Formats: sequence, structure tokens, C-alpha cells
Amino acid sequence: MIVKRNLFEIKDNHHTVVTIGTFDGVHVGHRKIIRKLVANAKANNLRSTILTFFPHPRMVLQQASDLKLLNTLDEKKEILAATGLEQLIIHPFTKEFSRMTAEEYVKDVLVGALQAKKVIIGYDHRFGRNRTATIEDLKVYGERYGFDVEQISVEEVDEVSVSSTKIRKALAVGDIETANQYLGYSYMLSGIITRGKGLGRQLEFPTANLHIEEPYKLVPENGVYVVKSRLGDREVFGMMNIGYNPTVDGKQKSIEVHFFDFDEDLYEKPVRVSLLHRLRNETRFDSLDELKQQLRKDKERSLAYIAQYYA
Repeated sequence: MIVKRNLFEIKDNHHTVVTIGTFDGVHVGHRKIIRKLVANAKANNLRSTILTFFPHPRMVLQQASDLKLLNTLDEKKEILAATGLEQLIIHPFTKEFSRMTAEEYVKDVLVGALQAKKVIIGYDHRFGRNRTATIEDLKVYGERYGFDVEQISVEEVDEVSVSSTKIRKALAVGDIETANQYLGYSYMLSGIITRGKGLGRQLEFPTANLHIEEPYKLVPENGVYVVKSRLGDREVFGMMNIGYNPTVDGKQKSIEVHFFDFDEDLYEKPVRVSLLHRLRNETRFDSLDELKQQLRKDKERSLAYIAQYYA
């Protein structure tokens, strides 16, 4: 997959079939569009292309500094590469870019930079200054500038339309099963392992402290989760705590993972964990011994869950 960091890096003369959007989460609804995009490109000898933006437009236009995203850029690139997409363009979103009129956007971006012969978009796509232009406008521009337009209907799971916002809301309350169902894969956290205080080892449950470098990445509701990770060439399961370690009056939020049957040093190494199931809320215990007893129960429940769904 070709990855370009802005529209102006496109130097070749290859016609494309294009879709446009933030694609946060690359969820099942997004992938419905991408499947159509890739198939259409192959059938018509076009280059399948996604134009996406960073920062997220809401961060720029609404100054939504509290907006958390489902994917880091690296995660998004890896997920999209696995779909068979040929070209990903991550264009910097600015207020100046947002002021383009609908026709300027079509003429300069879709036709001029992307050389689009077909545009495939979702059911709710709007574009141009103040997002006032609709699919009907896009079809008019398509006739004028020589590209076809196809609209994809909403994707539903259990009769509920899927959206990135609904996934964020599910994760915010720890509903990992719903989030994963809408995503079509297990929600992931990626980071670097850092040194902790050694409390886990003291409790006979040594943990790897996961530091997420991207401040915009959404971390789910505090609690204890069943997780899996690929460490080297091994798939390893474990349990993860998100929270403040209230039993020892912790003041700083942390993400700590205890991997089962794994004792290699992960310090300063990149690790990605996939969240499978939420076991319980984070709880303050009266003593470290009570906490240790609870961790043993958590491990038993984790192993039972893994045996049921991943054996």
C-alpha cells in the first residue's frame, strides 16, 4: 500500500477510484465501503485510494481537544493495508483547507490531485465549506468533471447503524463486546513498555506498564480486561488493569498488563494488546493480600474465558 502524507506528494499519472473520510476505527461500515472500492478498482484498472485527514476535522474546526480517536495513525495504516487498499493519503486538515468551496474541492482535490474516475462514499457524506454539499451535488459535479458517484448504504449490526461515535461511547463505559462487534476486530492499545513500581511482582503478578504516546488515543473505561498480544512469534494472553491502583492510593492513571506463561523482558519494546472481555471494575481493597486473592480469581476467570472462546 502506498502511503502519502499530503495530496501534493502525488506525482504519478494514475486514475483512481476514491473514497473520502476520517475512517476512525475502520469499522464494519467503513470496510463495506472499502470492499466496494477495492473491487471496483480491480475491475476497471484504477487505483483504489482513500483520502483521510489528520488531525481529525473536529479537533481543528471545533477545537475538540477532548476528542479521543479509536486508532493511532500507525494502527489505521496497518488495518487499511490488510484490506487490499492500494493508496492511502493522509492530508493535514487545516482551517484553510476547510474553507474550500465544494466546487474547488472537486476540481482541485478529487479531479486535479487524485484524478478520480469514480467516487464511492458513505450514506452521510457531506463536503465543501461548512459541509453544505451533498451526494446530489457531488453527482452534478461528477457529470461536469467526468467521474461517476456511488453511494453505499449504512451498515447495521443487530439492526443498529454502526458509527465511530457509537464505538467511542461503548468503550467509554467498558462495553468492549459491543465495541469489538462494531469494529469487526478486537480494540487495540499500542505503546511502549516502561518501568513501573514493581507492585505486580510483589503480588506475584508481574506486569508490563504500557505507555501510549499519542494523547488522542481513546483508552477504555477503567477496569480489568482479558487481553491478547503477539510477542515475537507467540500469541500470548493475559489480563490488563486500566486505572489508578486505588489499593495503594495511586494518583496516576496507568495501563498494566500481566501476560500468562511469559517472563521475557519487554522493557522499552513496542507492544500492542487487543482487548477481548471486561472482567470487572477497578476496586480498592483493604489490603494487598485481598488484592492478591482477587488477582488469582481474575486469572481463573480469564483462563476460563480464553478456553471457551480461543481454545
